[in-house]
Amino acid sequence: MQVHIKLEEDILQKLRCPICKSNFELDGSFHCLNAQCRTSFPIVDGIPILINEASSLFRIQDYINHRNTTWGLPSSKAERIAAKLVPDISQNIKAQGNYAKFFQLLLREHPEPLVLVVGGSVVGKGMENGLSLSSVRFIESDVSFGPRTALVCDTHDLPFDNGTFDGVIAQAVLEHVVDPHRCVEEIHRVLKADGLVYAETPFIQQVHMGRYDFTRFTHLGHRRLFRWFEEISSGAVCGPGMALAWSYYFFLRSFVKSELVRKTVYAFASFTSFWLKYFDYYLIDNPAALDAASAFYFLGRRATHTLSDQELIKLFKGCSPP
Repeated sequence: MQVHIKLEEDILQKLRCPICKSNFELDGSFHCLNAQCRTSFPIVDGIPILINEASSLFRIQDYINHRNTTWGLPSSKAERIAAKLVPDISQNIKAQGNYAKFFQLLLREHPEPLVLVVGGSVVGKGMENGLSLSSVRFIESDVSFGPRTALVCDTHDLPFDNGTFDGVIAQAVLEHVVDPHRCVEEIHRVLKADGLVYAETPFIQQVHMGRYDFTRFTHLGHRRLFRWFEEISSGAVCGPGMALAWSYYFFLRSFVKSELVRKTVYAFASFTSFWLKYFDYYLIDNPAALDAASAFYFLGRRATHTLSDQELIKLFKGCSPP
């Protein structure tokens, strides 16, 4: 049975059952060849739905029925126009430069690197130049359908063979998973021996994406999350000014219950605090910013050595006294 799939043939050969990591047979859907498993996974609109329901928040039937998962209903045209008129209180200072370094390192070692983007249904901040590189092959996965989703999977159980990828990107993802440590273990597993990882994760940000928001990390906490990786660089990617603007907005929002009024409050907060983010161009590399940043990044290489907790605390670079 011929089925259109948004993945190239060599990538299909690297797919594995998210439950038992066995090979697939493809015949209208993906059938696990493990006799003890034999689970089948559907293809919806050309997108494989490879979810291990036993360890995921999501259900395959939701994708078959095109129900919303982490993302809500698309905003109306009026809402999109209004959003463009309101200044943004967020500012990612470092992403574009970090991505440039990530892809430079990848291309230095691999002429045609294969990169997995988890949470890749939309283009991440600062990633536009990387996506334009014709020599880099991307697989963009998510737990939601989106304009760039080629594969639906849960990072807790990545449906790929060991050592498949030269690089993995997880931008603004790990706060939205119930077990970020397991997800990073999976990222480590699917990377080649010299594979690179790039991640951005919040520290001081209020709840976003509603029920699908679970975790925050300090700079050292984020480093420990990637303890199976050698650090190339890390630090604040969104600074204290953005953190203050978010806190101000969510403080005002706490007084209201109506969704319409909350949107009005957001507009007011944006117009009265958007300028705070510009301080971050000055503050972002200040050691004190590591104690107050809105989000951190980590760029690292897969390692065999595990960073110990004794080694970890020696890496503290902030200014807060013990």
